[in-house]
Amino acid sequence: MSVKSERIGNNLQKELSEIIRFEARDEDLKEVTITYVTVAGDLGLAKVYYNVLNKDKVAIIQKALNNASGYIRSSLAKRVDLRHIPELRFIYDESIDYGEKIEKILEEVI
Repeated sequence: MSVKSERIGNNLQKELSEIIRFEARDEDLKEVTITYVTVAGDLGLAKVYYNVLNKDKVAIIQKALNNASGYIRSSLAKRVDLRHIPELRFIYDESIDYGEKIEKILEEVI
């Protein structure tokens, strides 16, 4: 990933976190933590990785994020100085779950 894409991704992560936490009307979205954002080289697509505390609500939150993506994108347009706001694709970040699984296995071995 280029430096420009990484910088834009970091900026989008910060702004998306604030939008979801403070402006979202859906209470389920208040539990979402944006962990990482990758931006395509042409700035046409941003993959937004997120995690939630309650793993049982992942499907509900995924649907809520997809439904709110238009609003979130328009809010981003007001906050970020980009000519074209990328399409947002929300992806559940399984890396934390994987890390917890590895930690549990290590505890059993030791």
